[in-house]
Amino acid sequence: MTTNDYRRTPELLSRLSDEQHRVTQQDGTEPAYRNEYWDNHEPGIYVDIVSGQPLFSSTDKYDSGTGWPSFTAPIAADAVTTKADRTHGMIRTEVRSAGADSHLGHLFHDGPDAAGGQRYCMNSAAMRFVPASKLVEEGYGQFSALFDTDQDSTKGATA
Repeated sequence: MTTNDYRRTPELLSRLSDEQHRVTQQDGTEPAYRNEYWDNHEPGIYVDIVSGQPLFSSTDKYDSGTGWPSFTAPIAADAVTTKADRTHGMIRTEVRSAGADSHLGHLFHDGPDAAGGQRYCMNSAAMRFVPASKLVEEGYGQFSALFDTDQDSTKGATA
């Protein structure tokens, strides 16, 4: 995606799976440990499944032991918005994408102290992962500097 227009449109919403729609548009939550990115350790960024807006970086991802992808901070301060969520008999802080207003998950204040103490507990179904090796190809080259730049992209990978 090469645009910075991250608004939600009927066309973008029509591309979502039932689970992605339930999570992002109906404020759903996917099951812990049974979601795509909770255990992903590959370098890259996570973008809004609806709009492609960059949301989080693997450099801020950590294993919170909760079974959902957890991050200490968004990729940019204006990438997400928060609001009070009073559902389920408690008060939580809901996290939404700033552009498309997709429900992403919740913010808790039990994250690693050394990283500011915040835990952005996100739903995999609300995001798409873009590997560091494909950032330029997919239009997110400005985030390449977050990852190891010592690799020569002309060399083939070895297994």
